Amino acid sequence: MEADQSASKEAESCIDLLVIVLDTNPSQHFVRQNPQNLTQILEAVIAFGNAHLMQKAQNKLAVVSCSHHATNFLYPLPRRQVELRQMDGQYEAFNLVEKTVKQQLGSILMNAPRLSAPCESLLAGSMSMALCYISRLQRNLAPGVKMHSRILVLTGSNECASQYMTFMNVFFTAQKLGITIDTCALDKTLSLLQQGCDITSGQFLKVTQLDGLLQYLLWVFLPAPQIRHKLVLPPPPKVDYRASCFCHRELIDIGYVCSVCLSVFCKYSPICTTCHTIFKNPGPLPIKGKKKKKTDKQM
Repeated sequence: MEADQSASKEAESCIDLLVIVLDTNPSQHFVRQNPQNLTQILEAVIAFGNAHLMQKAQNKLAVVSCSHHATNFLYPLPRRQVELRQMDGQYEAFNLVEKTVKQQLGSILMNAPRLSAPCESLLAGSMSMALCYISRLQRNLAPGVKMHSRILVLTGSNECASQYMTFMNVFFTAQKLGITIDTCALDKTLSLLQQGCDITSGQFLKVTQLDGLLQYLLWVFLPAPQIRHKLVLPPPPKVDYRASCFCHRELIDIGYVCSVCLSVFCKYSPICTTCHTIFKNPGPLPIKGKKKKKTDKQM
């Protein structure tokens, strides 16, 4: 009993930091179908973030927007605060999150360059920024204070194979720092983010209906990773660990690996385009001669 009480007190005093990476790329399929879907997702994200803050007074929240051209912090703002009016019946911190995120995202979307063709989202860069933010807060903690951090990615973009190396660096850095990466896929199953969730012991979920997004977020991603083993959650999907080739940025089953820099290529090249190492051309495989069977006459 005493051990349980001490563990519960430690959990109450510990800081839980949640960094939400929200993909706002207009090239996403559900945004092109109906731009109002982005507003619906934003409302669900704000409600989810406030639910995280409501769990414990020590909890912290950060929201990062990711698009095809830039990555920006929506909340918190480092230098200036949004002017707020007191709202009856609403907690001031929740009102601050809602107004700040909406104003920042509205300003970003108004000033974003127009797309002539679909572009990839800068997901890997946004996750790198989230890791840097977590590392800075961790470094500035008071002595004796512990902080558990995790990243939640919400995206409906396609597979970003061109960012393969950056993704891998993010995943293994998060694993080394003990940071959990969760992913909520809004459109397609993303094998690279599945790998990241598996490497960092996170949760991957593909949402089938946007109308139930908030329910999915509260059910699967609101509980801390430390208590998820006690809950009934969706089973983890089968992870596709195929690598992305450096020449065409496509996932491959079999390829050629540079022995110096470990770059992966789908076709043989005498020169590695990454580290410029020169390899010898592979010669033809030796043909083994067939052994003649001894006949009775030879015996």
